[in-house]
Amino acid sequence: MSGSLIRLSPNDIPEPKTASIPGNAIRWRSQYEIAGYKAPVSVFVTSKAFVRFCAHAGSDLKNEVGGWLVGKWRADEESGQQFLIVDAVLPALYTRHGSAYLTFTQDSQVAMHTMMEEKYPESDLVGWYHTHPRMGVFLSSYDTWLHGNFFPHPWQVALVIEPVSATAGFFIPDQDGVLDNRRYYGFNEIYNGRKSSVVHWTNLHSDEKRELQSNNGDVKLLEDDNDD
Repeated sequence: MSGSLIRLSPNDIPEPKTASIPGNAIRWRSQYEIAGYKAPVSVFVTSKAFVRFCAHAGSDLKNEVGGWLVGKWRADEESGQQFLIVDAVLPALYTRHGSAYLTFTQDSQVAMHTMMEEKYPESDLVGWYHTHPRMGVFLSSYDTWLHGNFFPHPWQVALVIEPVSATAGFFIPDQDGVLDNRRYYGFNEIYNGRKSSVVHWTNLHSDEKRELQSNNGDVKLLEDDNDD
């Protein structure tokens, strides 16, 4: 598989707090995960956060847009598995953008830190997102440079959304700190009582569950038709 690789090696890596991995989630996998690749960090996204960054991605189908992913970095108290919960989205302000580039200016960075301090003082900056209208799901050389310099921790992720074809994926460094700019991962959709999935990305697949339904006041998952 072709693609550029960068190695991320931050000097100081903090330790995550412990918590339980959310159980009320649907797993959406990419083609790379189906082929056997496994990310060292699992990504969970609330329905509210998913709708928010998808709405921003669809707001401009000619130029790139982007922002930051806010949430929690944790380690499961039983297994030790690291995971992220993305529960808030901060669309970037004061950016410079075009059909094939997006620049977070100094004013963008200042505004982001101000919003984090005011609205989410107890949350973590777990990654960033941006769009590639009509270009596909990958990280450009500039994207990998930006990720390595501004998101140096191995648990921080980069989400690329192609809003025209409704495709997307999370880029996550592997156990050795190597980030492949072509290999992306899916995520876990936290449904929290919703009656239907909000995921519409056509390149991700749920191999166990597809939709939710309400049954006597309870929300349960429906098995796929071809499940055993």
